[in-house]
Amino acid sequence: MSLRIATFNIENLMARFDFSGYRNELWRDRAVALFEVKNEAEYRELERARAIAHTDDARQLSALAIARAKADILCLQEVDTIEALKAFEYGYLFKMVGQGYRHKYMTPGNDSRGIDLAVMMREETRHGQPIEFVRMSSHAHLTFDDLGLHTPLLGELGNDPHERVFRRDCLEIDVTVGGRPLTIYTAHFKSMGSPRNGMTGREATMPVRIAEALAVRRIIEDRFGKDRTADRRWVICGDLNDYAERVIIEGDEDAPRFRVAREAGSSIDVLTADGFCENVVQRRPELDRWTLYHTRGPQERHLCQLDYILLSPALARKNPGAVPDIIRNGQPYRTVFPPGQAVERFPRTGWDRPKASDHCPVAVTLDMA
Repeated sequence: MSLRIATFNIENLMARFDFSGYRNELWRDRAVALFEVKNEAEYRELERARAIAHTDDARQLSALAIARAKADILCLQEVDTIEALKAFEYGYLFKMVGQGYRHKYMTPGNDSRGIDLAVMMREETRHGQPIEFVRMSSHAHLTFDDLGLHTPLLGELGNDPHERVFRRDCLEIDVTVGGRPLTIYTAHFKSMGSPRNGMTGREATMPVRIAEALAVRRIIEDRFGKDRTADRRWVICGDLNDYAERVIIEGDEDAPRFRVAREAGSSIDVLTADGFCENVVQRRPELDRWTLYHTRGPQERHLCQLDYILLSPALARKNPGAVPDIIRNGQPYRTVFPPGQAVERFPRTGWDRPKASDHCPVAVTLDMA
């Protein structure tokens, strides 16, 4: 009896237009910036047309990536509303997979842009085992003080004790698969952002992600009991916005070189320390673990894993040979692939856009017997 579970940052599955680029040119889409805009009314008209045209291509590619993942349960990040998710599933994903993901769950989180976490699931696995929803819990309300996680460093960075730990949420969903219990924790940690105050964006935001990771551990330990956590079936899925290693890309376009660089510390270490859980993507070769291509121009390029499926020790022991798949066919052509990893892109994929997402779906098949 197996279950296939996946995570995917679908990148701004929005149901709203964003007109903030009229007041702030830094937020204006590059295509609109090419044209002279006389007034706000004209800008809104142009932005609506651009967004709709771009979204149709992008969501076809997102749906193809999800279809390729072949998941029974799919954890999503950056979803605007349940209505947007339903419209995407009916208008795009249905054309790829049919009546697959009938059940959809999400709840509002803390993100200032309103992008939330969601979980979609089939009524049964591909092998006919029933998937039954049991309950859902949001942890968006938890503060640093609630969990005793506030530190002086967090305070120096402008985070007060009464503020909420999660920048989005840690959404907890219990299901049974063929009668066997499974608890899913899906999260989307604080993004790195741009350099500030003499620090890289990653360094400046690391304390928040460490607090989020500690909070996830605390939630799981409080749920199952510290001494019993390792023996329960649970999985953490999501965009955790941090990496323990990178594949640095050097050289020119014609002859790129790839070098693995391991980080001195990462918020991911908080979750994997002491065998609390296993990052099963690390079962792949070290040059082949990436889920995102980052670039700020030819002089700053790397591949890294930001998207995770972390298995409880019980699930990891039960699945010693389970190696996740990373679906990269929706990546734009500007993404630099290491030797032997090139894939056939989905139709209509562009150099930079359209694309399925800036992230790649990650999926793994687990033995639930």
